[in-house]
Amino acid sequence: MSTSSSINRSILARAIKESFVKLNPRALWTNPVMLVVELLAVLTSYFTIRDMGGPMKTFLFDGQITAWLWITVLFANFAEALAEGRGKAQAESLRKTKRETIAKKVTGEKTEHISAAKLVKGDIVLVETGEYIPGDGEVMEGIASVDESAVTGESAPVIRESGGDRSAVTGGTKVLSDWIKVKITVNPGETFLDRMISLVEGAKRQKTPNEIALTILFNQAHLQK
Repeated sequence: MSTSSSINRSILARAIKESFVKLNPRALWTNPVMLVVELLAVLTSYFTIRDMGGPMKTFLFDGQITAWLWITVLFANFAEALAEGRGKAQAESLRKTKRETIAKKVTGEKTEHISAAKLVKGDIVLVETGEYIPGDGEVMEGIASVDESAVTGESAPVIRESGGDRSAVTGGTKVLSDWIKVKITVNPGETFLDRMISLVEGAKRQKTPNEIALTILFNQAHLQK
């Protein structure tokens, strides 16, 4: 079993569990539409139980309405929990990439190996073939072919060299050939990877079609009052 498959199953299992945990009204307080749907589901559940000894048609009708309402709430909770789980996994993957990248910091004639997370604005680093650029910066010396597919999505490598408009490099990209010396231009917490982590963690799922329809319905009912 691959690591990716294990992670996906773990996220899926956690999302299923969270979809029930989120039935707590306190968790749904930030989503008024789903909170109202859950309250209606509780109400129709009461009617369904009450009508168990009555006419079969009434019982089946109540049961169908109740089932659809609970399915709507659970599916919305599941979608939200799944989005949160994927976001956390992606953010952790980006953090791991940042932590594990080792930089060759150049100070005068000396070169020392430090964590990319410890680099600050103004540091000079040497990046050679097969190594990842440890932070956002400008090429000060050398020329290299760089794989920027992780950032731009383009599979074709690009040339980065000192001077001109091809000197900017992004942390997390890979040098495919030759070498470059890079001057770090951002402080910790301001890099491209840091911004990506913030975006991933702050991403919210889109509303489901049921939520959109219910929101429109409630808004129309409010306007007609």
